[in-house]
Amino acid sequence: MALLELDSLQVWYGDLQALYGVSLKVDAGGTLALIGANGAGKSTLLAAVCGLLEGRANGAIQFDGRAILGHSAEILARSGIALVPEGRMLFPSLTVEENLRMGALTRRPGPWTLPSVYELFPILGEFRARPSTVLSGGQQQMVAIARALLSNPRLLLCDEISAGLAPSVVEQIYASFARIRNDDLAIVLVEQDVQRACAAADTVCCLLKGRVTLQGPADAFDRAQIAEAYFGH
Repeated sequence: MALLELDSLQVWYGDLQALYGVSLKVDAGGTLALIGANGAGKSTLLAAVCGLLEGRANGAIQFDGRAILGHSAEILARSGIALVPEGRMLFPSLTVEENLRMGALTRRPGPWTLPSVYELFPILGEFRARPSTVLSGGQQQMVAIARALLSNPRLLLCDEISAGLAPSVVEQIYASFARIRNDDLAIVLVEQDVQRACAAADTVCCLLKGRVTLQGPADAFDRAQIAEAYFGH
């Protein structure tokens, strides 16, 4: 059953159209790799899903069978949608644990607690009292993921989580998804690392200039097909 469903979603920023009739589905417990070059519309799509869209939109977005297009970010967070934003967006004046506690403000019941995220990322437990600004980029990304998990989401949106990180750190973060995934939680991975995103996902959707150019099971396409969809050759 589809937990998230987009039907003919179109988005404009003023007179500039960013998405053209995008339709996709993400099943409960599934992982979608959303790929495409810079400017393809990936972050715009996430913004529309989580209530942070600054442009105007039409079409439909359904989450757990309910229409949500145009709902506020607060309402959608309380409904079970969490975003790990590009650039992490931590609060520089707060400690690691204080940043994490911000994710629990929605007070949704579920398995994720401070002890469980410290078990997932032990280094955060060690550094819990430190300012978030003294952490490495990879450690800050762990804070951003753990903060999102503490809202106990049903849909986790991850925007460019590997950007600027060392390969060993990216490997560690992606390994955590095996423990994060369960039958109720769906994940959308927005990535420019196509190979890694597809390896971690069940399904893939490629955007090019706001349009879907490829969609289906992640293991159904070879590199040539993905490259053609990605670059538009």
